[in-house]
Amino acid sequence: MSSPRATADPDGQPQVIGVSIPVPAPHAAELTAWREDFGDPLARSIPPHITLLPPFPLVPGTLDAARDHLEATAAAGTPFDVHLRGTATFRPVSPVVFVQLARGISECELLQAAIRTGPLAAEINFPFHPHVTVAHDVDEAALDRAELVLRDWEATFTVKGFSLYEHGADGVWRPREDFTFQQ
Repeated sequence: MSSPRATADPDGQPQVIGVSIPVPAPHAAELTAWREDFGDPLARSIPPHITLLPPFPLVPGTLDAARDHLEATAAAGTPFDVHLRGTATFRPVSPVVFVQLARGISECELLQAAIRTGPLAAEINFPFHPHVTVAHDVDEAALDRAELVLRDWEATFTVKGFSLYEHGADGVWRPREDFTFQQ
């Protein structure tokens, strides 16, 4: 682990956490710049990532149990490669354009299934589809442009673990702790 334990919300409100695979440099900076160029207001608030656990409100006092679960999940994990290539969209269901995974899909599926157990078990609204968002909540022209401009974009990196994020009241996702695969 590279960061200290996150603390409980002082006013007793549920903390909202998320778990994801961060896209590493230099790809993250490039995707953030593109997202900003497409007019996405969240470009600087949400670092490029592959979501494993979407926003999840923790019951006060359960952060340590969630952390322990994530630590155990990481201890059982092994590094794998991800190849990002091309774009797709969730339209018309959701105004999102994303970069697709060409490799690493099954590893992400297994990892997210392991994370969504124990203290982080919850029903999901949509089937899990690993991806990296590049445009969200922008107009149709910007979504079309994102889908076209990045259709040939690609990057490859090795996933060595995942990160716990906390959603601030200001709408910013902040990394709180990294969990490294032990195998």
